[in-house]
Amino acid sequence: MPSYTVESSTVETPDGVNLRTRIFRPKQVTKDNNMAIVLVHPYSIMGGCQDLMQGIASRLADKGYPAVTFDMRGVGRSTGKPSLTGFAEVADVVAVCNWVSQIISSHKILLLGSSAGAPIAGSAVDQLEQVVGYVSLGYPFGMMASILFGRHHNAILQSPKPKLFVMGTRDGFTSVNQLNNKLKSAAGRTEKHLIQGVSHFEMEGPDYDAAMVNCILEFIASL
Repeated sequence: MPSYTVESSTVETPDGVNLRTRIFRPKQVTKDNNMAIVLVHPYSIMGGCQDLMQGIASRLADKGYPAVTFDMRGVGRSTGKPSLTGFAEVADVVAVCNWVSQIISSHKILLLGSSAGAPIAGSAVDQLEQVVGYVSLGYPFGMMASILFGRHHNAILQSPKPKLFVMGTRDGFTSVNQLNNKLKSAAGRTEKHLIQGVSHFEMEGPDYDAAMVNCILEFIASL
């Protein structure tokens, strides 16, 4: 039997968008744990949705951490329209995190973004006092991706909050050199974890969920 339950709910943003959410709630919370994890899915316009984050969220809940996924605006049963550059979706992340602080007895939130969800989540980090750390899975720092998401970069790179960047060494959107060059300018504690021989979309697949969760748990333990 699963060691967690799954609940669905709806969160309304300040601009009237209704976001469909799922809470993966552990039946037994990790001892002394007061942290919840909010996961932000990949690019809505390319088919990103909360279902892609289910494997990681369920494994985190299995380890005793409440995990929350949600469909950003215009995805699935969420209302509104997706934006091209992800700036409207930053408000979705902020609304969900504020809601999580109210309905889960957690004083801290780890914000995690996958692919295009990483720059969107990164732009929300310093808007939320309760967010104490950030994890990126496959941040699209590369030249072509930066046409869409480049204006998000400074928000997370200049944040003093602890951050972890996880990427495959064969990521088609960002090279290892591009990642390294970006992280040179990062403020505060900044870590990276490279997965050898893995591409961007392979890392998003279920085969690497366990590896992603191990990275996340190690990072949480150090906060």
